[in-house]
Amino acid sequence: MSQSSTASRQITEEVGSWPGVEAGPGPRGEFGFRLGGRELGHLHGDSAAHFSFPKKLGQSLRDEGRVVDHPVFPGKPGFAARRIEDDADIRDVIEMMRLNYDRIISRDGLPSVEAAESDGAP
Repeated sequence: MSQSSTASRQITEEVGSWPGVEAGPGPRGEFGFRLGGRELGHLHGDSAAHFSFPKKLGQSLRDEGRVVDHPVFPGKPGFAARRIEDDADIRDVIEMMRLNYDRIISRDGLPSVEAAESDGAP
């Protein structure tokens, strides 16, 4: 892992810079990234990231060895977890959040400021 910045800070700086993304603490101690009410993924400190993907994509990422079962939803192919131990893990967590970001944008478009405000966002 980079000596200059923690994993969570590096991920937050990158993912939080994407248009429309809101980042912040969640109700279960996680730090999440959302786009128009949809979660891209969330972090548990500097050591783990959790995601929700469509089942086929989740299974593909699992087959590639990029993710493992989510600890709360074992055996459910759409839910996934990734340990963060080094710079390669940080880059892959960012790439997987980007997969979710791009999926949401291609399906729903970029949420407008008005829509974000009506969802309770600042």
